[in-house]
Amino acid sequence: MPQKRATDLIRPHLASVQTYQPVDPPEVLAARAGIPRESIVKLNGNENPYGPSPKAMEAVSEAELHIYPDPFQRRLRAALSDYTGLAPDNIIAGAGSDELIDLLFRLFIEPGDSILDCDPTFAMYAFCARVAGGELRLIQRGELFQIDLDAVRSAIDENTKIIFISSPNNPTGNLAAEDEVRALLDTGLIVVIDEAYFEFSGETVAPLVHEYDNLVVLRTMSKWAGLAGLRIGYGIMDSGLVDHIVDIKSPYNVNIAAEAAALASLDDRDYLLGNVQRIVEGRERMHDALTAMDGVKPWPSHGNYILCQMDCPERAQDMFDQLASRGIFVRKFGSDRLRDCFRVAIGTPSENAAFLNAVGEIAR
Repeated sequence: MPQKRATDLIRPHLASVQTYQPVDPPEVLAARAGIPRESIVKLNGNENPYGPSPKAMEAVSEAELHIYPDPFQRRLRAALSDYTGLAPDNIIAGAGSDELIDLLFRLFIEPGDSILDCDPTFAMYAFCARVAGGELRLIQRGELFQIDLDAVRSAIDENTKIIFISSPNNPTGNLAAEDEVRALLDTGLIVVIDEAYFEFSGETVAPLVHEYDNLVVLRTMSKWAGLAGLRIGYGIMDSGLVDHIVDIKSPYNVNIAAEAAALASLDDRDYLLGNVQRIVEGRERMHDALTAMDGVKPWPSHGNYILCQMDCPERAQDMFDQLASRGIFVRKFGSDRLRDCFRVAIGTPSENAAFLNAVGEIAR
């Protein structure tokens, strides 16, 4: 019997899967630009420039790291219930909302199933679909990046299981209206509304979980609470779906340090929401400044970032490259729809000023 190589045993759809393209860490970006790490302006990851609550950092330092976390997340779900106004039975936490996206695919998707998403969008949904062996169908958004409900409905067939919608949409920054979400829910499919940037918009459809058992709302502590490095997110959904997620998740998926930081952050929400307000104000100032520049069109945003459109793909790439050469890093995308765009996260006032000064000089 001929001996097989280990790689011959890999599932065929994973043997050459197209992976997700993450952002590089600060030290790699600094080396690429040839400048000290502390000199870079990192605006490519939609991270919170003000960092976590001091209480969260203290809680992590005092956490009992030698103890396994509660597999049912009792304290964390209770605290999230207090924060969201939804019952603990409607909430489940994960190692970032990315883990919950993956768990939803494990729960619902098998090879041959299809998933609908509206492009431009967050690339993680497509990545998880590919890993699960499902077929992702991208429905193009309208001229203002709005959802094309008729096109979504037309794309549904007997194999369609899930519709993903990011709201505010990453990277375009616009919101899905409640009537649009209701229309999607009326299809009977699982509808996942990713509200990763909820705190920056103040708009949510989470209360609709009481009306629709096919609604899943995803949130994260990465953005508003500055806990991106600890990987902590949560989902709001029908209690029956929560039970099924609990059944298939890793027992100790939220680690002790992340749980401690999340609990302290929720307790210190006024401080953190004050930082959110500073970011929102910085977003509006940056939007106004970009609007006044020739050759740059900033799209209105309800997130902690702004999508900037140039007059052609070549100028967008040149802007991206020249900013990087100065140690200022923004995000470019592979989507054909966004070839003439880049996305910038809102930083501190000094970071925003450095970005705007550079853009002004390059755009002349």
